[in-house]
Amino acid sequence: MYEYAIAWDWLMFAVRWLHVITAIAWIGSSFYFVALDLGLKKHPALPPGAHGEEWQVHGGGFYHIQKYLVAPASMPEHLVWFKWESYVTWLSGFGMLCLVYYAGADLYLIDPNVLDVSKPVAIAISLASLAFGWIIYDLICKSPFGNDNTRLMVALYFILVAVAWGYTQLFTGRAAFLHLGAFTATIMSANVFFIIMPNQRVVVADLIAGRTPDPKYGKIAKQRSTHNNYLTLPVLFLMLSNHYPLAFGTEFNWIIASLVFLMGVTIRHYFNTTHANAGNPTWTWLATALLFVLVMWLSTVPKVLTGEAADAKVSAVQQSFITAEAFPKVRDTVLGRCAMCHAKEPGWEGMVVPPKGVVLETDGDIANHAREIYLQAGRSHAMPPANVTQVSDEERKLFVAWYESAVNGEKTQ
Repeated sequence: MYEYAIAWDWLMFAVRWLHVITAIAWIGSSFYFVALDLGLKKHPALPPGAHGEEWQVHGGGFYHIQKYLVAPASMPEHLVWFKWESYVTWLSGFGMLCLVYYAGADLYLIDPNVLDVSKPVAIAISLASLAFGWIIYDLICKSPFGNDNTRLMVALYFILVAVAWGYTQLFTGRAAFLHLGAFTATIMSANVFFIIMPNQRVVVADLIAGRTPDPKYGKIAKQRSTHNNYLTLPVLFLMLSNHYPLAFGTEFNWIIASLVFLMGVTIRHYFNTTHANAGNPTWTWLATALLFVLVMWLSTVPKVLTGEAADAKVSAVQQSFITAEAFPKVRDTVLGRCAMCHAKEPGWEGMVVPPKGVVLETDGDIANHAREIYLQAGRSHAMPPANVTQVSDEERKLFVAWYESAVNGEKTQ
């Protein structure tokens, strides 16, 4: 069983790497085409049906690019479709959700102090929220309300704020941020799969059949593509946030997430405006900086506004590690070697928050992070960095024996 933990960790590494690779490809092509679309120039010499063109230089050569709003007069022999970057990004991201938050629901998804539910119920809530989010978003966009793009964007923002708050009432802070990112990314990828690509196929089919394509399909696809453009940066923040407990591990984490969406808008507005040669709105950087300062303040807001946290409950999984025979020795070792950094108020000079939000002060804390202790301080020497607290080989063997005995239900000496 304990070798399974190592293999599982490498599997998560592989899927995460795939997710990063495909996300770079998707975001890169998305940003490029948005910039290209905004920078198109019109002039009388354009071919019939051409909306605009742009000359670019890169890699020692020149590129002459023309855009047709509907389609060119004849079908090109080679037509490149951009879709798999989106699909594989979502699939690999969903794989990470399964590997980390579903398989490790007791530790990473469920917080009994927030909502005490079983693993199947928590996973069902997670899956339902992703599907439900896309359905509601799609219905709103297709309704008469969605005909006004500005009104639609404002409404969608407040929906995201409500979803951010809702997730913090269901899951751990870390899982809430990850799910908000997955919720948004599902909308983005579903836009490509259910709207943008089918609309483009209709246009191509009409052209092949000799029919004049309906411009409405391009208009609808453009609306969804614009939404994806403004949602990309907040999704990146949310996906990286699990490494930064100051973002997700606070009382006002849902407000922080809401402000992140606004920062995504201000940043993209700057680039979209400059790419369209419509001005240089440098005020957006000041607005972004002020929003970020507000986020920083909310992450360390005085406890007079939040109150003291109640004693956390101990789950059945945690209890199995606490009742293991070697636990008293493990606890003493952790408190002596690790807790100076992994404390609510770290004692290490220059450190203001525990690394990655990992606190190892109580029996429940240590049991909750048993797997991390096993992998990072037992089976490897990753922790502490440079072995600054001089964890001995015998102590590392103790961590290994404790974890493996608890997993296998055995006794240790």
